Amino acid sequence: MPASPDDRHSLAALRERHGPRHRWWVLLTVMIGHMAALMAATTVNVAVPAISRQFGLGQQDAQWLATSFMGSMTVSMLATPWLLQRYGYRRCYAVLLTMLGLGGLGGGLSPWIGGVLAMRVIEGLAAGVLQTIPSVIIMHAFAKHEQGRAMGVFGFGTVLAPALGPSVGGLLLDWLGWRAIFFFVLPFCVVAALLARRWLPHSAPGGVAVDPQARPPDPWSLLLLALLLASLLNGLVTLHGESPQWAWVQLALAAALGAGFVARQRLVAAPLMQLSLYSLPMFRRTALVAVIYGAGLFGSTYLLPLFMMVALGLPASTVGSVLLPSGIALACTIPLAGRLADRAPLYRTLTLGLLTMTATFAVMTSVGLATALGWLTLWAVLGRIGLGFVIPSLSLSAMRVLDAPRIAAGASTMNFLRQTGGAVGVNVVGVLLEWRLQAHAALGPAGTLRAFHEVFVLMALLTFAAALAAWQMRPPRTPPSQPSPA
Repeated sequence: MPASPDDRHSLAALRERHGPRHRWWVLLTVMIGHMAALMAATTVNVAVPAISRQFGLGQQDAQWLATSFMGSMTVSMLATPWLLQRYGYRRCYAVLLTMLGLGGLGGGLSPWIGGVLAMRVIEGLAAGVLQTIPSVIIMHAFAKHEQGRAMGVFGFGTVLAPALGPSVGGLLLDWLGWRAIFFFVLPFCVVAALLARRWLPHSAPGGVAVDPQARPPDPWSLLLLALLLASLLNGLVTLHGESPQWAWVQLALAAALGAGFVARQRLVAAPLMQLSLYSLPMFRRTALVAVIYGAGLFGSTYLLPLFMMVALGLPASTVGSVLLPSGIALACTIPLAGRLADRAPLYRTLTLGLLTMTATFAVMTSVGLATALGWLTLWAVLGRIGLGFVIPSLSLSAMRVLDAPRIAAGASTMNFLRQTGGAVGVNVVGVLLEWRLQAHAALGPAGTLRAFHEVFVLMALLTFAAALAAWQMRPPRTPPSQPSPA
């Protein structure tokens, strides 16, 4: 009897048909899907000034282009374990890539800013799960001594997205306008969908069968989390607006919703976040690093292109050319850092990378209108080299202390914390930048430079705080054994 389609695409059948190389093809598939999600996240940054001019947006309103995406992405991450258990890899990927592609298409065609923001939300919901799945696959499909290598290979591909994103985005912006940037994600979605159809199993993580009766996450937890993020992000956006009192009310509401969310997780049978993960000291410490690192990383990703275009007056295509070598450096660093993560203590490579990022943020405070582009490119390259050491170590530090049934929950929680830190970081950077731009407005171009330099100081402080937290992840020293009494 011929095998059913489900049988042909079970994990056992795919491994029997393709052998050991199957896991690497799966890694390639999720890598391209991850690249599509990152392209959607990063390419729009270079178009923020053009979109602001098109729709008459202020700095506060323009921030929503980033925060609407990141907020929705953060909410969806915690639903990843249930989605994979209920629908499996194959079906999940088909739906997620369709959502991401339609979001990009709709955003590029939308004639009004509300439509653009709505499409960013749809893209973000898909991107949140697409960015969480690779960690789950690496921890399940590869042995411990290969996980660093697999993370490095995966990272080499995925960092090409933020590396190429601003560069290609700048060219598209100059040649075709900002709408073309939204369409850039479509080819990646198509390629990833074709690969997923061939290589991804229909099973859930670990090769187990999908469970149609899997209990969905608590809907009230999802609602609390969505309201929490909306209150937090909107409160931060309006903090330096015309109604700061209303901003503080929203931030207080966010704090109350956060307390309610945590309490809810302790009561329900199917929590959105497994609080038991935090009972593990290494996971808890890594979670702290992830939040601080996310704020510094995403805040600076938003800040750096804006600095070069607004403060230095560089065209978008030049900004892309400056950022391209840093992306290549990052792509070359991550495989080396991944192999190092299989051999060296993770806390050392993590701390080294964060200190390198701190130093480059500090050096950016010396960049001015007379600074040669070569120096600016060099600082960007060094910063990305530091980032290359962080990515594999941060991912593996939390995952290696978890047993197999909790890997999906751990991966979704760690991505959630990093993205939450990133969403807060982008908003804090935007609020602080607007505040300092207004404070130094009378100084003209010199005041604009000073405002950006002050925000770079914040980035340096954030990454230095993450480095201190990473150093605390070192295992306690074992006291030397005492000789037994004679």
